[in-house]
Amino acid sequence: MTDIFMIAALITVIIAFGAMVRLVLGPTNPDRVVAVDTINTLTVAVMILLGVVYQQYIFIDVAIVYALLSFVSTLYIAKHIGGEL
Repeated sequence: MTDIFMIAALITVIIAFGAMVRLVLGPTNPDRVVAVDTINTLTVAVMILLGVVYQQYIFIDVAIVYALLSFVSTLYIAKHIGGEL
């Protein structure tokens, strides 16, 4: 059963590399912000999947904190791009 979660984690990492291509090649800053947010979301998903695979709850705790920090940083960058800061 854990093989399924490990395969899902590997597929998620591959998708994150696809988003990293958008981060590098993105023609505008909003494209890059969306790519960074996508990578952060996929990182949280991988942490949760690894928490299930290794049966360690600390991965899920770290994923929750990382998601919160990612959300705050995305809001800050969006306000900066919008010219409100």
